[in-house]
Amino acid sequence: MMTAGSSGWSAPETKKVLRPAAEERWADELTALAAADAQRGAEIPQGWRLSPHSVRAFIVGDEDLGIARKFYGDDPLVDRAIVTLLGRQGLMLVGEPGTAKSMLSELLAAAVCGASTLTIQGSAGTTEDHVRYSWNYALLIAEGPTRRALVPSPVYQAMEQGSIVRFEEITRCPPEIQDTLVSMLSEKQLMVPELGDGFRVSAAQGFNVIATANLRDHEMSSALKRRFNFETVRPIADRAFEADLIARALDAELGEQRVPMSPQVLDVLVTAFADLRTGTTQAGTPVKRPETVMSTAEAVNVGVAASLSARYLGDGTVRASDIARQMVGVALKGEDEDATRIRFYLDSVVRERAESSAEWRDFLVASQGLWE
Repeated sequence: MMTAGSSGWSAPETKKVLRPAAEERWADELTALAAADAQRGAEIPQGWRLSPHSVRAFIVGDEDLGIARKFYGDDPLVDRAIVTLLGRQGLMLVGEPGTAKSMLSELLAAAVCGASTLTIQGSAGTTEDHVRYSWNYALLIAEGPTRRALVPSPVYQAMEQGSIVRFEEITRCPPEIQDTLVSMLSEKQLMVPELGDGFRVSAAQGFNVIATANLRDHEMSSALKRRFNFETVRPIADRAFEADLIARALDAELGEQRVPMSPQVLDVLVTAFADLRTGTTQAGTPVKRPETVMSTAEAVNVGVAASLSARYLGDGTVRASDIARQMVGVALKGEDEDATRIRFYLDSVVRERAESSAEWRDFLVASQGLWE
């Protein structure tokens, strides 16, 4: 067994959390916004930690207060989302995969109630117990149905505390599980008949639900739809803006591990993803869109992988060939026809660009044989 100081091994360092919750990562900013609210006597809704103005500033940034922008996209959508949370309806964020719906829901929850971790992850395996409550069966057998034996769900806890609960990818749940929310959203109460005497949990001020759903998933009942205000989070259309966003994301993700990536190589990354996502080039050439999601988030993943490959397995500079190699893991995810679509893109679009661009030539050469 290795011990500290023997054979080059040392005691392990304290591990850093890979991804702290939003309220932990930006705790200083939330504190500064609360202080600004107090200084100007801002009106704060019951159950909220910050004023609506400060919630907005936390998400889209405020240079005067030194608050960084965290969501890049449609600022009016953020305003409408905040107004929805002020009312009785829940907020439903819908859109293509990879458009930062989950990130926006996390930021809203962190700013409104200071906690973003009351979350249900929707899936085919989500049950009514995940939405309402379950039981500690050892205590249930020993004591019967008591408050001590009850295990509250995130929704139950949010109602008691007057907090936001997040329901991620709600449309991946069976419809009958989704509809468990209908009465809670309309009546703001959760009945627990096992405890007798009409026991119920009444939602405290500040309670609400933020749900997310991908456009490609199933529908939901009309009854549940009426309980939500729907907002569509759209992909970024401006390629120059997307390039800037990806560069910022790479800085944040990689930190000291970031290696040089020229603007020309970054342009290859952004352009390839935009072409395949939209089904057309900026010049109007039609492109066969793959079934897999070619989102900005996936482009960041490719950029991260290419940077790490260049740092640890290459010469320390990201090239278009690194982008080409790392795109395979994104664009080939089970659809055999996608390889054919990418080969069409390489032959019809990339080959022409390679005649006048060294970066696109590098991309094309590295792509040979990868899409067979």
